[in-house]
Amino acid sequence: ISHYYHEHRHMIRKLAPGKYRLYSRSKNPKTSKRRNLGTFPTRAAALQHERAVQFFKRRGTRGAS
Repeated sequence: ISHYYHEHRHMIRKLAPGKYRLYSRSKNPKTSKRRNLGTFPTRAAALQHERAVQFFKRRGTRGAS
């Protein structure tokens, strides 16, 4: 299993009501907690949102005015 898989696997956690929560990879230095990036009904939906977050994060400022 690749390092890429392990890095992403820990950012989506299953909650008690059966939903999935996506967390930021980096921790807030003040609180030592990860930022909540959304709660989703399925793991697939959380993975899809994480891919969208990564896309926009790496896109840069080319599209900015």
